[in-house]
Amino acid sequence: MTGNTAYARLTARFTRLATLGEAAGMLGWDAAAMMPPGGGAARGDQMAVLAGLGHEMLTAPAVADDLLAAVPPADPWHEANLGLMRHAHRRATSVPADLVEAQSRANSACEQVWRGARKDADFAAVRPHLTEVVALVRQQASALSPALNLSPYDALMDGYQRGIGAGDVAPVFANYAQFLATALPQAEEIQARRGAPLPVQGTFPQELTEALCRRLSHRAGLEVDHSRLDKSTHPFCGGTPTDVRITTRYYDHDFSPSVMGVLHETGHALYERGLPARFSRQPVGEAAGMAAHESQSLIVEMQACRTDAFLGWLGGELLQTYGGDPAVYAAGNLGRLTRHIERGFIRVDADEMTYPAHVILRFQLEQALVSGDLAVADLPGAWNDGLHKLLGITPPNDAQGVLQDIHWYDGAIGYFPSYTLGAMAAAQLMAAARRAEPGLDAALARGDLSVLLGWLRTNVHGRGSLLGFNDLLRAATGKPLDPADFQAHLAARYLGG
Repeated sequence: MTGNTAYARLTARFTRLATLGEAAGMLGWDAAAMMPPGGGAARGDQMAVLAGLGHEMLTAPAVADDLLAAVPPADPWHEANLGLMRHAHRRATSVPADLVEAQSRANSACEQVWRGARKDADFAAVRPHLTEVVALVRQQASALSPALNLSPYDALMDGYQRGIGAGDVAPVFANYAQFLATALPQAEEIQARRGAPLPVQGTFPQELTEALCRRLSHRAGLEVDHSRLDKSTHPFCGGTPTDVRITTRYYDHDFSPSVMGVLHETGHALYERGLPARFSRQPVGEAAGMAAHESQSLIVEMQACRTDAFLGWLGGELLQTYGGDPAVYAAGNLGRLTRHIERGFIRVDADEMTYPAHVILRFQLEQALVSGDLAVADLPGAWNDGLHKLLGITPPNDAQGVLQDIHWYDGAIGYFPSYTLGAMAAAQLMAAARRAEPGLDAALARGDLSVLLGWLRTNVHGRGSLLGFNDLLRAATGKPLDPADFQAHLAARYLGG
């Protein structure tokens, strides 16, 4: 056996693993967007079997032998690919196969119950299921911790964004909480002084909004032949790089959540479409982590599509779609509508200044859940107390509190920090893109995202997982994550008087 042969076997195995993961991803998309409620139990079994098969493939004794013997081509991409294979193997071999399948079944069952519990604002209905999910996550974290030489919570974070731990995040979040305590009242005062914008009035039929969302997504660069748009309880992006599935939700009284939600998910989808095709289904060809992924959704939605330049173009599209008072769709008025600051209960509806507070809350709570300092039964009260401390508001019920997000009920603990790290990275990347592309804002004023997309294709998308999060930012912007860029962006947008 030669080193090159061992590496070739590994690449073939990881191609099969990735394909298995794609199948599971499609089943997950179907469960969220298409599956009837009665299919939940069988879907849980299907997902568990696929998870078990993937775990068996990755932990087979032959993999360890090949990882020891493998000699990749003398190329940074292949060297990084082998390193990522070793990391994936280390994670997989530290977690027993029966725990992998148990987690998959528990997550699927809990998610199905959560859908009804959220609708009824009934945390008690899902509490025993979430208790099981959290117990299994704690077992997973305990198994991963010594293998990765990380704390249990950091070992979970590693599964979403390698190289970033709670020790890196905590001071960044503490600094932002201090910034918010001063900046939020200032922004609210400035907003009140400017007066209320002209309100959106009337009804906005789903069929019109859906057609508009499709046009906007495709205009942003997402090809019709490689994507589809559907409806789900919680908007998301799934599928594969050649078959990207995005979803949103619709409201008869307002188009904005649907439109901005689709632009957000389109940012995710464009990242998937721009990954390096020559390393398709290899670890190095995947996205650089969930914080990197979130930076791509937010650079499209928040950094590009909520600018006055883009809103000036979007207003014409809205007027053509819905009719009504043209003044409502003027760039200045749309800006005040879509960049409205408000202390709200729902994370996915939050403005970009208060959004990090929602993430900070979840970061604090999930650490306490993993350590055992917080029982699942006490989670609603801890949630309400924490949100009041950060934003001065208390949810009226659990549907607007602890039940609002799917993530914990689907077993995704350690994921939430990626959202705000992504927002900070998006501001840093946008500043670099503007320096490199002086015509970027003029293009946005034409509804044209191709200038921004071209820069992202070169500096982010096309690099796959060749670089870690901070190294990716350093290569694209000249420095690792710098939260000051995000605060400067917020100050320019909301504190300018």
